[in-house]
Amino acid sequence: MEIHVRRGDTLWYYSQLFDIPLVLIVDSNPEINPNVLDQGQAIQIPGFTVTTRMIQKGDSFWKLASARRLSVDALLLLNPNVNPNQLQIGQKVRIPTRVTWLIVNGKQPYDFQRMTNDMNRLLAVYPFMRRREAGKSVLGLPLYDLRIGKSNRKVQVNASFHANEWITTPILMRFLNEYLLSLTNYFAIKGVTTLPLYGRTQLSAVPMVDPDGVNLVLNGPPASVKEEVIAINKGSTDFSGWKANIRGVDLNKQFPANWEFEAKRKPKAPASRDFPGDAPLSEPESKAMANLVRQESFARLLALHTQGEEFYWGYEGLEPPESETLANQFARVSGYEAVRYVDSHSGYKDWFIQEFRRPGFTIELGQGQNPLPITQFDEIYEAASGMLISSLI
Repeated sequence: MEIHVRRGDTLWYYSQLFDIPLVLIVDSNPEINPNVLDQGQAIQIPGFTVTTRMIQKGDSFWKLASARRLSVDALLLLNPNVNPNQLQIGQKVRIPTRVTWLIVNGKQPYDFQRMTNDMNRLLAVYPFMRRREAGKSVLGLPLYDLRIGKSNRKVQVNASFHANEWITTPILMRFLNEYLLSLTNYFAIKGVTTLPLYGRTQLSAVPMVDPDGVNLVLNGPPASVKEEVIAINKGSTDFSGWKANIRGVDLNKQFPANWEFEAKRKPKAPASRDFPGDAPLSEPESKAMANLVRQESFARLLALHTQGEEFYWGYEGLEPPESETLANQFARVSGYEAVRYVDSHSGYKDWFIQEFRRPGFTIELGQGQNPLPITQFDEIYEAASGMLISSLI
């Protein structure tokens, strides 16, 4: 919600007026000097939107404000040209409306465009969240990296490394929405008060690592690569089993953690799943995710996959003691089985543990055959949200 500064206003006053933490207002206006506001300057207030009301008989600013648990001055701020003592029936006034509902609806096919639309809506209401590009896909779609918090202690979470595991994207987007909502409305998630986490931990979320692949599974092949992907898919136009990127490379088998060993026992040519590529980090998506980790000092990493209701937390004995503590916590809040080692290499979390000796987790959400039915969404989210909020503590 955008407002304009009046003489004598301060960000602290806006924090009190709208009952929004001051740090969130400051971070929603990164170009503003919070100590020197200019009259008429535009300020973003997070957690609010503006609705329009037509004045009806008996309306007054006091009644309108009281019904919404607002100060009358909040209405005056949004209606500088309205005389509150001379309201007329049919006159339009702007009402600041606290957002108390979820924006993300994950219980539907969730392709790149739907994710982007939800992301834009979240950024409009919660401008203290920041968006950057970690890289681009083969077909040029951005790999968005969303950031919440400003601490140097950073946690990385990603989803949809595998195309037909796309349900992990709306799960992560729903969590981001709930986290943002909790910060502006002062409620806890799984018993965890979130505002202290905002100052303690910076969350980096890449909700869709393989946007080309997700779009392929949900929408079919784009004309530019239709013949190629159908050929890779052995002539079939059913892409529900497709895990790879658009070039038929499994992005989660692309990392230099015993890649050569994995390559010997996996497909030797592009395929709908399991082909590790001709070399490690040959794909733009895997390069982008590797560069993201190299550029940032992440304290821990969570990769959301499906399925199995278990998670893997070790690699070659290189995981630190902290990993076991976190694994026990994740198992407790999710009911999932904690598995230390599994016969697999060259995954993102494998490489992260190998290179940085920090906790990394591959979390297999849900149960069944990929792509999991959207009817599992609520059950999956219940388990995932507990692990995600615990990862930020």
